[in-house]
Amino acid sequence: MSLLVLFYILAAVTLATAILTIISKNPIHSAIYLVICFFSIAGHYLLFNAQFLAIVHIIVYSGAIMVLFLFTIMLMNLNKEDEKNKPMLTSIAAVVSFCVFALVLIAVFVKAQPEMIEYATSGEDYQSIKVLGQVLLNEYMVPFETASVLLLVSMVGAVLLSKKETA
Repeated sequence: MSLLVLFYILAAVTLATAILTIISKNPIHSAIYLVICFFSIAGHYLLFNAQFLAIVHIIVYSGAIMVLFLFTIMLMNLNKEDEKNKPMLTSIAAVVSFCVFALVLIAVFVKAQPEMIEYATSGEDYQSIKVLGQVLLNEYMVPFETASVLLLVSMVGAVLLSKKETA
């Protein structure tokens, strides 16, 4: 019973911080709400008994991506004076589009029926970090290294873009 209560608390925190991320006027506050939302999603992963996914989610999203997001916000130097007012028609179109999309999603979820399948268990632990490390560094070595080179190149590119020219 306590897991169900914890799930509902995490779900409420996730939904509340996601909504606050969207409606917040200050981009820094929005980024902080997004970090809290990421942590609560990591809590959902822990409830699913996926500890590795929870830790990776915290490291990658809450750590690296949000730091990059905050640096981007700070480098853009957002000012209220530079922001143009959007026409009312654009806001109405956005609200209507969101409502139609939400209704479609609700209809899909209402019509969807879960498939009840009996799974055969083999007794092997596929969630352990040891097995995941062996798979990543044996079978998927080239894509794993390609992703790390891609991240390194993007980091160098971000540093070069943020430098001011002195000439």
